[in-house]
Amino acid sequence: MSTAPLVSVVIPTYNRPQPLAACLQALAAQDYPRDRYEVIVVDDGSPQSPAPLFAALPEMTVRLIVQQRRGPAAARNAGAAVAHGRILAFTDDDCRPHPDWLRALSLRSASAPNALVGGAIRNALPDNPYADASQILVGYIYDYYNRPQGARFFTSNNIAMPREQFLAIGGFDAGYPRAAAEDRDFCDRWLDAGYPLLYAPEARIDHAHALDLRRFWRQHFNYGRGAYHFHRGRAVRNQQEIRVEPLRFYGNLLAAPLNNRPLNQALPRVGLLFLSQAANALGFFVERAVQAGGPAQSPLRRTGMQ
Repeated sequence: MSTAPLVSVVIPTYNRPQPLAACLQALAAQDYPRDRYEVIVVDDGSPQSPAPLFAALPEMTVRLIVQQRRGPAAARNAGAAVAHGRILAFTDDDCRPHPDWLRALSLRSASAPNALVGGAIRNALPDNPYADASQILVGYIYDYYNRPQGARFFTSNNIAMPREQFLAIGGFDAGYPRAAAEDRDFCDRWLDAGYPLLYAPEARIDHAHALDLRRFWRQHFNYGRGAYHFHRGRAVRNQQEIRVEPLRFYGNLLAAPLNNRPLNQALPRVGLLFLSQAANALGFFVERAVQAGGPAQSPLRRTGMQ
């Protein structure tokens, strides 16, 4: 790929040095010309700098940006602001891209120059029931939103797009302080701007998100809080009432583990998916109550672009 486009890989991180080290090792092993990609790590105020990790990767230059706890959306924007690449690729510090990840994203981007390309995500911790349940949820959502007639949503840990279009729509909304629904908002605004989404299942990452019951509940509670902001923002943009998915969406979700798992494995996953949706609903209504009782919120987005 002598004419391979320059790609900037942006990784937001906070206080996860071991997963970040594994992510960087995977990026160092990419089957892509070394002089055609750069890696930008944006540290969101970790207690200790991740810079010492870079010494183990002499074959790959890693640029470090430091910010003070503004969240992953603002971190991605900070990385994009200093990127040199024509293509931006985003992953997370607990993800391990496959060796052909950049090559696959680059080829897909070349076939659709204005597209946001989203790749496939695999659970790297299949023996962790909470991680497995979260993966079932992601797979179900991908099947639901990404139909043959057009894709509508990809998670932010495996996406790529032209930097020019990223900047044109204002990047991620830095008003989302958590890793919760900022990617839904970004994909929705990407489509509103007239740009397509394209699924590239060959661009694969392994997601090693270690969860226990407390972290699982907190994750989905925060998803619910983010979902309220997403639906509210979309309603403002489209000048309509807040709309959520129909009841059959949730019924089919709870049935998803029964499709390809033995019953003794499927039923606990059904229970965890039910718990995830209970946490999500609680987070949604808690955030709605908080916003209703707080000062008036501006409908203007806060991009946090540098």
